[in-house]
Amino acid sequence: MKGLRRLMLIALTLAVPNATHPAPVLARAAGGAIAVRTAIEMIGVPYSWGGGGVKGPGFGTGRGARIRGFDCSGLTEYAWARAGVLIGTTTYQQWRSGIRLTVEDVEPGDLVFYDNDPSHPGPEHVGLAVDATRIVHAPYTGQVVRLDPLNRRTLLGVVRPSGAAGNVDGANAATTTDPPGGTGLSKAVSGPVP
Repeated sequence: MKGLRRLMLIALTLAVPNATHPAPVLARAAGGAIAVRTAIEMIGVPYSWGGGGVKGPGFGTGRGARIRGFDCSGLTEYAWARAGVLIGTTTYQQWRSGIRLTVEDVEPGDLVFYDNDPSHPGPEHVGLAVDATRIVHAPYTGQVVRLDPLNRRTLLGVVRPSGAAGNVDGANAATTTDPPGGTGLSKAVSGPVP
């Protein structure tokens, strides 16, 4: 597992654009690469309902109260905070945290959303694109942060976090706290993400 993680980090480092790209493209790609590296470093951390956030893994609530780890939106919030961008605590806040894209335009670091419950419109799950075919995510209770295929039957859409989402200084990102009353909760996924 550690060997795979090291190879992924090396590949992602090489994938960051060089200085010949325009500054906004370089900055966006660099932020996405930081978010992906951060999330990949969390592979193997337990799923914890309501767990994690800008400070990293944490104890959740309810079913996650005794588990130190991440739920899906806690993992993506942490990854992007390390890149210097606050994207919100819940899946719903993250769904509104940037620019909507087509799946064909996905880049490393983009947020990939899934609608697992058609009776409740909107996203119930979020992962972080590693590339055009895979995500890193915290899937559900009893599992750990892992890599899985991006393209699934329940795919709802892709969002690229933007500076307007609430930039923070990268050095301070890990010390930022949730908003008052924030719980880090996203809508619970009660079983495997299809």
